[in-house]
Amino acid sequence: MLMVRNGYIAKTLVFFCFGTAILSLITKWYVDSSAQSKTAMNRPHETSSRVKTSEARTTGIARISPQNRTVDNLFDLFSIQTVPQKSIKSNPASGPIKVTVDLSDRRVYVYRGNTTIASYPTGIGKKGWETPTGSFQVNQKVVNPSWRHPITDKVFPPGPDSPLGLRWIGFWSDGRNYIGFHGTPNYDVVGTAVSHGCLRMRNVDVLMLYKQVTMGTPVEVRQ
Repeated sequence: MLMVRNGYIAKTLVFFCFGTAILSLITKWYVDSSAQSKTAMNRPHETSSRVKTSEARTTGIARISPQNRTVDNLFDLFSIQTVPQKSIKSNPASGPIKVTVDLSDRRVYVYRGNTTIASYPTGIGKKGWETPTGSFQVNQKVVNPSWRHPITDKVFPPGPDSPLGLRWIGFWSDGRNYIGFHGTPNYDVVGTAVSHGCLRMRNVDVLMLYKQVTMGTPVEVRQ
């Protein structure tokens, strides 16, 4: 009877040891499987992080850490590339001012370099008192000029009714007579052949021309 019990106990111990070994193997397999699963889950995230980092370096966007969502690299933060703005290049006229008088169409043209920046109508010399043609330079600039009649020598004082208007811009003289641009209170004569050789302009126009030219500005008068 004792031998039977001892045999039973021995079988029970063997079964218990075998069961314990199997349970250990199952537990180890489960732990290993869980670890591999976690590793597999982390790998795509790391790849994505590398891709995002590479893209950040390429585009200049600041890199963000996937762990705490903070900026990894301050240099990247402050080197964000923006879309370059297309600068609108204006092409303002450049170069010296010059004035051309075209007697045929009775206009004064102001050029800066090769660009026309202004054009004004003008009266020109009448028959027998033709405006001289050629190349000249501005040699006089007078505000509110007086005028002496070339035939009667009568002097007209400056003022709103002065035949020379509000400004005088001279470019020719023979020592006694003078020819230049000047204003006029009578706008009806602008654009006609009416003067004693001068170029009569509206007061508003001669004020502008006075600002545009300086002493020495070239003046070309042509037919």
